[in-house]
Amino acid sequence: MSNLTHLTNAGVSVVIATSSGTPSILHWGRAISPGFDASALVQTQLEPTPHCDFDEPQTIGIWRENSRGFIGEPTIKGSRPGRDWSHHFTVRSTQLDGNTVTYVSIDAEAELEIEARFELTEQGVLKLSQRVTNLGLSEFTVEALTSYLPVPDYTKDVLDFHGRWMRERQPQRQAIRVGNWVREGREGRTGHDYTLIQFALAEGTTFEHGEAWGLSLAWSGNNRHVVERTAIGRTSMGAGELLLPDEMVLASNESYQAPTVVAVYANDGIDGASHRLHSMLRARPNHPTNIRPRPVTLNVWEAVYFDHDFDKLAALADAAAAIGVERFVLDDGWFGARRHDRAGLGDWVVSKDVWPEGLGKLVDKVKSVGLEFGLWFEGEMVNQDSDLYREHPEWILQAGGRIPPEFRTQQVLDLAHDGAYKHVFDQTHAILSEYDIAYIKWDHNRVLTEASHYGKAAVRKQVEAIYRMFDELKAAHPGLEIESCSSGGGRIDLGMIDHADRFWTSDNNDALERQSINRYTSIAIPPELLGTHIGPTKAHSSGRTHSHTFRAITALWGHAGLEWDLTEASVEDMELLKGWTSYYKAKRGLLHSGRTVRVDGSETSNQIHGVVAQDKSEALYMYAQLTTSEYSRPANIRLTGLDSEATYLVKVVEPAGAAVGMQLLPPKWYAGVRVPGAFLASSGLRAPVLRPEQAMLIEATRV
Repeated sequence: MSNLTHLTNAGVSVVIATSSGTPSILHWGRAISPGFDASALVQTQLEPTPHCDFDEPQTIGIWRENSRGFIGEPTIKGSRPGRDWSHHFTVRSTQLDGNTVTYVSIDAEAELEIEARFELTEQGVLKLSQRVTNLGLSEFTVEALTSYLPVPDYTKDVLDFHGRWMRERQPQRQAIRVGNWVREGREGRTGHDYTLIQFALAEGTTFEHGEAWGLSLAWSGNNRHVVERTAIGRTSMGAGELLLPDEMVLASNESYQAPTVVAVYANDGIDGASHRLHSMLRARPNHPTNIRPRPVTLNVWEAVYFDHDFDKLAALADAAAAIGVERFVLDDGWFGARRHDRAGLGDWVVSKDVWPEGLGKLVDKVKSVGLEFGLWFEGEMVNQDSDLYREHPEWILQAGGRIPPEFRTQQVLDLAHDGAYKHVFDQTHAILSEYDIAYIKWDHNRVLTEASHYGKAAVRKQVEAIYRMFDELKAAHPGLEIESCSSGGGRIDLGMIDHADRFWTSDNNDALERQSINRYTSIAIPPELLGTHIGPTKAHSSGRTHSHTFRAITALWGHAGLEWDLTEASVEDMELLKGWTSYYKAKRGLLHSGRTVRVDGSETSNQIHGVVAQDKSEALYMYAQLTTSEYSRPANIRLTGLDSEATYLVKVVEPAGAAVGMQLLPPKWYAGVRVPGAFLASSGLRAPVLRPEQAMLIEATRV
């Protein structure tokens, strides 16, 4: 086989050479034409020999070994006691299968085998997975196995995301400098501060324009992302699982399979990278929208909290059915001693105090008005005030015999313990078997502290257990959908996406806050997987009051639903909700299949967010006025992503009511104008003067 492998798909190329004895990535980025001179390409990437350096050029391969002259963090960190900490892997086999190549290398001295698999998908997304195997007789401790990819010297900025509970995935962009910019998550889950994806950007890259290279870790536990610029001027990105001390000790012939790293390149801006990721995920046979449309969902948490009363819940079901809701979800409070959030977790049996006859009456009522029934669980957690804890206090994650500090009055069940796992699975399975439940909302409300299984660090075991739990529940109950909720958006990642069908994007239903949270979460996750609900007029999370229109339009850009006591809604609100629900159903095919566009704006006071059909026949945009404009007449509304050669009928639609303006007259185009796509993308439409915290919808239809 040739010493050079060229993977290319969808305008992206990856070129890997093994002529030096180790795989070395010569190129990851814009597609290059086949038929090039392989030896010449290798020659272009051999380093010069400056003064005070190695006497000959050194080829630093994907494993970044110190033995090959790399002065920095190697790909694999690990050792046997006192030895085999420095490695020198030599390629033994290369297997090419279409656009997938697998390299197996051996370090005979250290008695290790390492395998790297590169797959370039039809959408141009690169998946990189690695595995290390201990060939020796003594134990080998793996400290890290990180996947690194080079990016060009001209990358200028790093963009990633930080956050906290109720303010997840906030962007931060800064210059790439010499050294390492590292983002780590040690919560035992991905966490509210998880970056979700980390980008290296060329100078001036925006949503619409420029080159972007991004890495995301397909894993739901401890994590690490890094952008590195060395003193010699080379830049790399890396991602991998953050292993705790002695968490991965390999016995003879044991292997460690590192989580897959998903790498995306685009030369049409951040939205181009987003489009590749969305397309890859939507191509999965089990992607929810490949099975059926996403149902309008009512979750009753903010309507009733722990106050479960059949008559109230029945009235909510009637109100929900009247406006076109399709799924009803009963949240926390139905089980054990759960009359408040300080007791009952772990006892997944229907409370005789609240539901003396079981849940059957409520399930039947919900289904009788045409709704699916969903139910809340938090199976990974336990309250000390529970039958489960009183019987099995040893089933919690703990180290050194200490009881970890409580977090939301909770401890974490050790699901690597066979008894604990069986308890949670069996009780959940029993509920799902007794009642017709189409959907469960699975919460995870605390971080993992001292995550130890019989004295050994066990975050990885906990993550693997919840993946298995979800898969086994779905296998036992075909058609069951699972929402991953983790005190809101604390476990949203490309690992959980293969086991859950929906993410609760944030516990914050404040529409102003959700504008940013929804916008940036959807960079990596398709909107149809993100729960976006209309909250009450006065937000539970912030106390801020918003108009129905602003809340409804904000909630449209995802898997839409409601979190509101509909029995207290006015007649006018109910009519507006009915119109909004009908509009969502009519447009969800577009919203959940089209290309997401985020228009570059000249003002931070507003933002334009849209979705364009893949054939560019139609599009829907949201113009959101977040704060007042610095000008008396705001900047034009540009509509991007359309066919520049086509003409579009553009008009304002108001399925959830009209935005409130600060103007005597609106712009003249509201009722409909026919405009070329090229004009809409460049000059655009005159913007209205709206009050802050208002939004409007604009339809564009090719004519």
